[in-house]
Amino acid sequence: MAQGKRGGNGRRVRPFREVAAPFVVTPPVGCRIRTRLRLSARDETVLRAVGEHLGKLVGADLAARVRLGDVPAADNRRAQRKKTLTALSSSRWAGTITCTSEDQYNLARRALSDTIGSLRRAIRAIESRLAIPAGTVQRQGQRVVRGYADQDERHSKQQRLQILQGRLRNALRERKSGRVRITRGGRQLLNSRHHLYATADGTKPSPQQAWQAEVDAWQRKWADRRMFLTAYGEAGAPFGNYTISIDPADGTVALVLPEPLRARFANAPRGRYVLDARAVFTHRGQGWADRVMARGSVRYDIAHHTGRGRWYLDASWATVKKGHKAPVPMVEVLRQHPVVAVDVNADHLAAWLLDVHGNPVGRPRTLPLELSGLPSATRDARLRAAVTQLLDLARLHGCAALVIENLNFSDARATGRENLGRGKRGKSFRRTVAGIPTAQFRDRLSGMAHHVGLSVIAVDPAYTSRWGAQHWLKPLKDTTQTSDSTPVSGHHAAAVVVGRRGLGFPARRRRNGARQTPTRRTAPSRARRVGAVRPEDRTGPAVPVPPSHRTRPRTERTAPARTSRSTTRSPGPVTHQTRAAPTGKHPPKGPNTVRGPSTPGRQPIPPGMPDTANLGRPT
Repeated sequence: MAQGKRGGNGRRVRPFREVAAPFVVTPPVGCRIRTRLRLSARDETVLRAVGEHLGKLVGADLAARVRLGDVPAADNRRAQRKKTLTALSSSRWAGTITCTSEDQYNLARRALSDTIGSLRRAIRAIESRLAIPAGTVQRQGQRVVRGYADQDERHSKQQRLQILQGRLRNALRERKSGRVRITRGGRQLLNSRHHLYATADGTKPSPQQAWQAEVDAWQRKWADRRMFLTAYGEAGAPFGNYTISIDPADGTVALVLPEPLRARFANAPRGRYVLDARAVFTHRGQGWADRVMARGSVRYDIAHHTGRGRWYLDASWATVKKGHKAPVPMVEVLRQHPVVAVDVNADHLAAWLLDVHGNPVGRPRTLPLELSGLPSATRDARLRAAVTQLLDLARLHGCAALVIENLNFSDARATGRENLGRGKRGKSFRRTVAGIPTAQFRDRLSGMAHHVGLSVIAVDPAYTSRWGAQHWLKPLKDTTQTSDSTPVSGHHAAAVVVGRRGLGFPARRRRNGARQTPTRRTAPSRARRVGAVRPEDRTGPAVPVPPSHRTRPRTERTAPARTSRSTTRSPGPVTHQTRAAPTGKHPPKGPNTVRGPSTPGRQPIPPGMPDTANLGRPT
C-alpha cells in the first residue's frame, strides 16, 4: 500500500505491517505430577518441624545473597554459605537452599528490569501526548498522536508523570545498587496483614475472640507459606534422590532430617525419618516409576494447603537432556492433516475444524470460559477442561495440530491506561485485555497437547478479526446450518483466518467458495451446453436442419499441461483436463491443437491459414 494513499474519508491509509510466518510451539521440557499425602499426627509434627527449621535457614541465606548484590557467579560465595548451612542441616539440604536463593535473586533482578521497562513505556506515552495541546491532533511520521481531551485530564496526567518518574528513579537506583525486594511467603499475603481488620468477616467492631481467630488463621497461613521442604534430585542416586526418596514398590517415603532434629525424630538408620503415609502417583505414575528405577534425578516438593488442610507431594523431572532441545515437527508435515483453529477471547474460546485445503468443516464450537472473580485453582480447572474439549475434538477428526494466535499482551498491560483508552470505556477494555488468559492458555495447551501426541502452531494475530469479518463472516452465516444454539460470530470467522494462516493459505476466500462439502454439479457448464450435440447426431422425429453457409465448424481444443498457482498441497503439478471451446473462438496454434470433425459441405482449412469466418477474439 502506497504511503500517500488516502481512504474514502480523506485520511491517509496506514500500510499493512508484515505478517510473521507461523511456527510450531516448543513442547514442555519437563514434567510435574502431584499426589496427596495422608499423614498421621506424628508425620505432620515432623514435617512442620523440618519445614520451619529449613525455612529459617532459607531466609538467612537469601538475605546474605541479597547483601552481596549483583556480582558474577564466581563471587557469590556459594561454597562458604553452603559450608555454614551444612552444620545446621545436611550437605544436600544446604546445596538445595543455596541454589534456591540464587534462583530467587536472579528472578527478582529480571522482574526489576521488566518494571523499569514498563515505567519507561508509560512515561514515553504520557510525554508524547503532553507535547501536544489539549484537544488537538498532530502527525508524527506514520503515527497520529492525540492530545488529551481537556485541561483537567492534562493536569492529572502531569501529576501521574511525576509519580512514574519518581518510581523509575527508585527502580534505577535499586538496580544499580544490586539490591532487590523479595518477600518469602508472598507480598500480597504480607500486605493483607495490614488490612486484616477491614477484611475480617462478621460485624464491626469485632469481639476480641473473633479478632484473635483472624490473627491466628493468618499466622498459620504465613507459616505454611514460609516452610521449605524441597529436595533436588541427583542422577545415579537410589530412587533418583538422596534427600527425599520414594520406593515405587510400596510408596514408602523417607527423608533425611537436619542435624539438630535427628536425635529427636529419627526412626531409621543414618538420621532418616520414614513416614507412615504412602505416596501413590496415579497420573503418569508409570513414567515416574521407570525414571526412578533407572536412577534418573527427580525433584520432590512437600507443601501444606492451609484452606483445605491437606498435604501434597510433587514430583518433577526434565524430559530433555541438559543442553538439548525438544524435537519439534516441521510445519509442512503438520499441514498435511486437518487442524483445529482457536480464537482466544476473554470469556470463551471460538473454534472451528479446517481440512487440509483450508475449508471450514462442520459447525462452529464455542467453549465458555468464566474465569473472572474466581480463585486460581478454579480458573485453572476450567481452563484445563476447555483445553481437554479442544484436544478431544482434534483427536476425533484425525488432526495433527491446533492453531492459535501468538498473543502477548505484556506490553499493553505494562503500559496500561496510557495506550488502551480512557474513561469507563477504556477501563472496561483494559479489564477485558487483562482477563484474556493468553500465556496460561498457551502453556496449558502446549503441555497437554504434547502428552496426547498433538502439536500447536502459533500464527501472527495481525488482522485476523478484521479479515475474518470481511471475507468469511457472511458466507459462513449463509452456508452453515447449526442444529444447536451456536450462532456464527466474528470470533468464529477470526478462527477460520487463524487456521488458514497456520495451513499456509491466504485469509481471503475464493470468489466461488470455499464450501464445507463438495457440491454435485446439477447443470452443465456453458462449455458443455454450446455446440455439444450436432444436428446429425440427434435422434427422434425431428428432421435434422441442413447446414448453411453461415454454420461454423465445431472445434475442440486441449489445454496444455500447466502448473496451478494455487496453494494446494499436491505432490506434482496440476494438469487441467480437455475442455470444449466456446463458440466464436478458434483453436490456438501449436502442436497441442486438435481439430474436430469438419462440417459437411465445407472444405477443411489448411494448416497455417487464418480462419476468416471466425469473428471472435484469438485465444
